[in-house]
Amino acid sequence: MTILIDRDQGISSPALVPGEDDLARDHAGTDLTIGLVNNMPDPALKATERQFMKLLQAAAGPRRIRFHCFSLPSVKRSPEAQWHVESEYSDLSDLERMKLDGLIVTGAEPVAPGLDQEPYWRDLIALVDWAKVNTRSTIWSCLAAHAAVLHLDRIERRPLPAKCHGIFDCEAVAGDTLTRGTPGPLKVSHSRLNEVAENDLVRAGYQIVTRSREAGVDIFVRQYASRFVFFQGHPEYDALSLQREYLRDIGRYLAREREHYPALPVRYFDAATEEKLARFEKRARHQRHPALTNELPALNLRADIAAGSAAAVLFRNWLHDLAADAEAGLLVR
Repeated sequence: MTILIDRDQGISSPALVPGEDDLARDHAGTDLTIGLVNNMPDPALKATERQFMKLLQAAAGPRRIRFHCFSLPSVKRSPEAQWHVESEYSDLSDLERMKLDGLIVTGAEPVAPGLDQEPYWRDLIALVDWAKVNTRSTIWSCLAAHAAVLHLDRIERRPLPAKCHGIFDCEAVAGDTLTRGTPGPLKVSHSRLNEVAENDLVRAGYQIVTRSREAGVDIFVRQYASRFVFFQGHPEYDALSLQREYLRDIGRYLAREREHYPALPVRYFDAATEEKLARFEKRARHQRHPALTNELPALNLRADIAAGSAAAVLFRNWLHDLAADAEAGLLVR
């Protein structure tokens, strides 16, 4: 289905977004067609589509966004999530006729030892090759970024000694249009067990746009017929995204679905909450039972996490560049 995102509408889910007839009033600016290939795990599926829809709405200014959701058919889904995808998402085979200006591709929860052994690998690399010549720009997020550079340049991601999980200050290191107008360090959520190293990327011809002293490379880019933008972090995450992941991992530990207790997200919870969670961890290690999740303490975040502020700047600039390219008639299709 075609979803039209207007700056004045409310957004809940694709099924509740008004159609073209509801948005027939006058508007200014260049309409853009954006696709989201949402491969996130089932618990995050709907939250991810809402996050990107709200983000595009806030970044679009006076222009309207024609928005399409897709998911790789080879990503394993529960019956409920599969029904949501089949009833509310466009079929991936429809990409060709939609003439997208921009595409956003999320990662999926890994299930195989290597990325090129994932059940969705063939579908994903076919999408990489298609996007190189059929979009003005494509954003590859987290695991999708790792998979894309593996396919494009055989750059292998490396396991981290500990999960990179929290809010990190990221500095612009190149004069790129994506970071135009940024006031200072961008506070970006990262949540990953692996990384692609900066020296490998630079050697292969990628340009580093932002990096964190602690988290490493944040955003990097590569120009093909389409401009590829790669996120190792998650600027689209809302304030509670890292909390949901942390609580999910605690639940998995208590249910003995994972071996190690999760570490606290960096610079995310306030000091009092961190103390309460440290006490809960000691108890959980001695009383490891799923029912203990009912006794988790109340959680409060730090006041300075600035969730979404980086994404607001990045996506405003990304849409501006897409509109400028569209008006100039770049990218022959």
